[in-house]
Amino acid sequence: MRWFSILTPAMVLAACVAGSAQTYNLGRAPAAEEVRAWDITVDSEGKGLPAGKGTAKEGATIYTQRCASCHGPNGTGGKAKPLVGGKGTLTATDPVRTIGSFWPYATTVWDFINRAMPQYAEGSLSADQVYAVTAFLLFKNDIIKESDVMDAKSLPKVQMPNRDGLVPQRPDWKPSSGARSSTR
Repeated sequence: MRWFSILTPAMVLAACVAGSAQTYNLGRAPAAEEVRAWDITVDSEGKGLPAGKGTAKEGATIYTQRCASCHGPNGTGGKAKPLVGGKGTLTATDPVRTIGSFWPYATTVWDFINRAMPQYAEGSLSADQVYAVTAFLLFKNDIIKESDVMDAKSLPKVQMPNRDGLVPQRPDWKPSSGARSSTR
């Protein structure tokens, strides 16, 4: 009888999984060009950045048109989290995590804008526009000059204020006794 108590839940689970695999005719398969547009990986060293360029001056116009309604006219906040400011707050009780205070790599800023912004129109900015908006936000955070050109070669060289502030977890790290671990 013991095998029955183990087998029955397994059969129920298998039936549920099989039933959920039905096609409901929702959505559509993405076109090859849509997959290519999202199939990029940009690392901290800039590998994967596409051709293109932009300056903070060019980015100011794009930011006003596409970003300011959520992030405020100066990037200091609105309906969405602030992108500018926060210097010196990471050790405070209520840190302000912005591009200028928290993000360790400028390439990550570019990648996030490219993949996720503007909200509800993700992927609608060209590479030049993404470089320009990235340059604008780096300029507003006093990281680069307004005339600096951001492209696949210059962006990875930008030294972010918190570049050394995030320490990756060592592979050999073990929690101290009494600490909770997700591997248990």
